[in-house]
Amino acid sequence: MDFNANPAYWIAFLIFVAAMLALDLGVLNRKAHAPSLREAAVQSAIWIGVAILFGIVITVGLGPKQGVEYYTGWVLEKALSVDNLFVFVVVFSFFRVPPQYHHRVLFWGILGAIVMRGIMIAIGSTLLHQFEWIIYIFGAFLIYTGIKLARQGGDEEPEVGNNPVLRWARRVLPLTNEYHAEHFSIIEHGKRLFTPLVLVLIVIETTDLVFAVDSIPAVIAVTKEPFIIFTSNIMAILGLRALYFLLAAAMTQFHYLKPALAFILTFVGLKMVVEKLFHTQIHDFLHTSLGVADPEFFLVVASLAIVLAALVLAVVASIAYNRRHPDAHVAVKAAHEDHLD
Repeated sequence: MDFNANPAYWIAFLIFVAAMLALDLGVLNRKAHAPSLREAAVQSAIWIGVAILFGIVITVGLGPKQGVEYYTGWVLEKALSVDNLFVFVVVFSFFRVPPQYHHRVLFWGILGAIVMRGIMIAIGSTLLHQFEWIIYIFGAFLIYTGIKLARQGGDEEPEVGNNPVLRWARRVLPLTNEYHAEHFSIIEHGKRLFTPLVLVLIVIETTDLVFAVDSIPAVIAVTKEPFIIFTSNIMAILGLRALYFLLAAAMTQFHYLKPALAFILTFVGLKMVVEKLFHTQIHDFLHTSLGVADPEFFLVVASLAIVLAALVLAVVASIAYNRRHPDAHVAVKAAHEDHLD
C-alpha cells in the first residue's frame, strides 16, 4: 500500500482532520469557555489515543519501519510544541485575552498551521528530492538551532510587541479598542472593524510559522516520506489546544525542557548529516559487526528511543529540581496564575 503515491489516502486524511476539527469546535467546544483541568486532560488523552491509533494504521499499511518513523516524528513535533505553548501563554497575557476566548484563537491558529505546514512540507520534500545536498543545510540549521537554544537558557520571554507582522497589522487594519466576545471582526456604523482578537491570531500564526522552521526539518531528519512527515506533524498539532489548557498553568515548571529540546534538535541535525556522509559504513558496521538484520529499522528505533529518553530525563530532572527549590516552584505557579487570569 503506497500512501505517498495514492492521492486517495491524502484526501481521506484531510477529510478525517476536517471531521475532527468540526467535532472539536462544533460539539466539544461549541460554547466559549475555558476548559477545566479535567476536561483538558480528557481531550488531550483522546487526541493522543487518536494519534497512536493512526500510527497503527501507518504500521499496518506501510510497515513497521514507517510506523516507527511516524511515531518518532509525532513525538518530536509534540515535544517542540510544548515550547511553543509557553509562547502562547505570553501572547495571551500580553493582549489580556479573556481565558474563555483562548480556545477559539487556538482553533483557527491550528487550522492556519495545518495549511502552512502542508505548504512547507511540500516545499521541503521537493527541494530534498531535487537537490540531495540540501540535507546538509537542514542538518546544519538544526545543529545551529539546538546550540542557540541551549545558550539562551530557560527564563527568557519573547517580546511580543516587537513582532514585525503585528506592527504592520496595527498600521493597516481598522481596529477596535476592546474585545467583542469571541468575534474577530464587527460591523460598526456600516464599517467593518477588526477586534484585538485578530491581532492575537496573527501573532499565534507567525509564531507557529517560526517554530515550524525548526520542527519540519527535524522530522525530515527521521523520514523522507512526505505522507509520514505531514501526518505526524498534523496529528501532533491537532491536540495542541487541549494540551495548552492542560499545561499552561505549569509551563515553566519544566525547568529542563529547553536543554532537552536543544539536545534533541542537535542530535537529529547530527544524525541527518552523519547518516548522509557515512551511510554505507554505518550500515555495514551494524550488519556485519553487531549482527543487526535491518540497520535502517534499527536506526529509526534508536532515534525514537533517544528522543523519548531525553524527554523523560527532562521531566524527571524538572520534578527533582522543583522539589529541591520549592520557593522557585511557588513563584512560577503564581506567575502563571497571573498569566491566565
